[in-house]
Amino acid sequence: MKKALITGVTGQDGSYMAEFLLKKGYEVHGIIRRTSTFNTSRIIHLYKDIHEKDVKLFLHYGDLADASVLNQVIKKIKPDEIYNLGSQSHVRVSFDIPEYTADITALGTLRLLDAIRESGIDTKFYQASSSEMFGNTAEVPQKETTPFVPCSPYGYSKVFAFWATVNYRKSYNIFACNGILFNHESPRRGETFVSRKITRAATRIKMGLQKKIYLGNLEAKRDWGYAPEFVEAMWLMMQQKKPDDFVIATGEMNSVKEFLEEAFSYLGLDWEEHVEIDPRYFRPAEVEQLKGDYSKAKQILGWKPKTKFKELVRIMVDSDMELAKNEKYLKEKNQ
Repeated sequence: MKKALITGVTGQDGSYMAEFLLKKGYEVHGIIRRTSTFNTSRIIHLYKDIHEKDVKLFLHYGDLADASVLNQVIKKIKPDEIYNLGSQSHVRVSFDIPEYTADITALGTLRLLDAIRESGIDTKFYQASSSEMFGNTAEVPQKETTPFVPCSPYGYSKVFAFWATVNYRKSYNIFACNGILFNHESPRRGETFVSRKITRAATRIKMGLQKKIYLGNLEAKRDWGYAPEFVEAMWLMMQQKKPDDFVIATGEMNSVKEFLEEAFSYLGLDWEEHVEIDPRYFRPAEVEQLKGDYSKAKQILGWKPKTKFKELVRIMVDSDMELAKNEKYLKEKNQ
């Protein structure tokens, strides 16, 4: 039985990765931060499987800011694969807390890599790199050889982590790879991210629970994919004989406005009647367009995206509609 360690296991990608690996028969270990409240809603359904299906999922308290704990966990578990999916991942928020973003997103990766080097264990390391590293590069679409021109603390923290991964691969012969993932969404996306913010608001508006949604730049264009499919690509990278870096994307690009139009029209609503532009949600430096070229992943990994843009939006709207219906039911019940 293979062992895997996942940072960010309670996040969108971490929860899907835990599911994916458990189905593959892995023993899965996740690192979670110690807080006064539990933040395990995305993996809570897996606890039932632990008892009923003998699923092996273990959680460990730790933090990407704490090198000592990371060293202890890695030496104790001796994982065959490590997926670094934890970070301060909100781009707009990274402008407000740049030092914390760099500490967790950049130096957190370095701490993990050095823990692997110091422990001497034979493991494979996956780094969750980001399309935000490309920033406002002139090359469209972006591929593995496209220059990085980051436009945010999140973006340049990910660039640091990317090159640290490459450096440890070359310097210490560690199996370390980067997955340069473009936007990937799902019903488990955090509600402060624009995709989920839109689908959550649209369904609540449909159910009469709110009237307006406040957004920033509607013209920004992104390459939107489906998170569970991107998780499979991460795993495929780790099954190769040699470590390498791959762009994971759909090769299609749509604006935030198009996301709005699709979500609201699917519910029979006119988005223009409900959207207000709020300057607080604009970034100090905006990335106008990101579109990925996944041809290398297709050729070497045999991976390609399956879920199209409209289908992705509708998957998220359908899920959030169930939440909105339940919310309205409870509200009426308690009145």
